[in-house]
Amino acid sequence: MDDDIPEVVKKCLDILDDNLDIISNIELDLDDEKNDDLIPDMSLHNLYDMTEDVAESEKIKRAESKLIGRQSENS
Repeated sequence: MDDDIPEVVKKCLDILDDNLDIISNIELDLDDEKNDDLIPDMSLHNLYDMTEDVAESEKIKRAESKLIGRQSENS
């Protein structure tokens, strides 16, 4: 049974090594979320402006997508 322990430890280390990037990315994502600022009591005017900004951004993305589609059809 003692002979099985080094093999089990090696398998665990291999699993950790394979997933080290994923674990690091999770840690970085959590650190990024800590730095996000929440704005309490946002006024209705600010919310309206944010909504308009998002809508305009989506319109631009849609227009870019359509342009790329037309360009690929002409090629």
